[in-house]
Amino acid sequence: MPSDQPDLSGAAPAPAYRPDPDKVRQRLEKILAEARAAQKLPWEPTAVSLYRTNFPQMTNWLPEEEGAQLRFAFETELARLEAA
Repeated sequence: MPSDQPDLSGAAPAPAYRPDPDKVRQRLEKILAEARAAQKLPWEPTAVSLYRTNFPQMTNWLPEEEGAQLRFAFETELARLEAA
């Protein structure tokens, strides 16, 4: 809960965390490349669950159109691999 009193420590508030879009892009492309190269799901069920959650969230750090394309490609690959 925010306080109406000033910060007496003199410390500046920590800047908001903003990941490097290039690093995010590299990580997403790596995951997508693994999926594209696979004939069946290349990950354990816990990793699949994690990627289903984290991949779309990570795309939010990229420009909207790029993120949407990556989400679509990832979901397409997951559907293909789950059908295998």
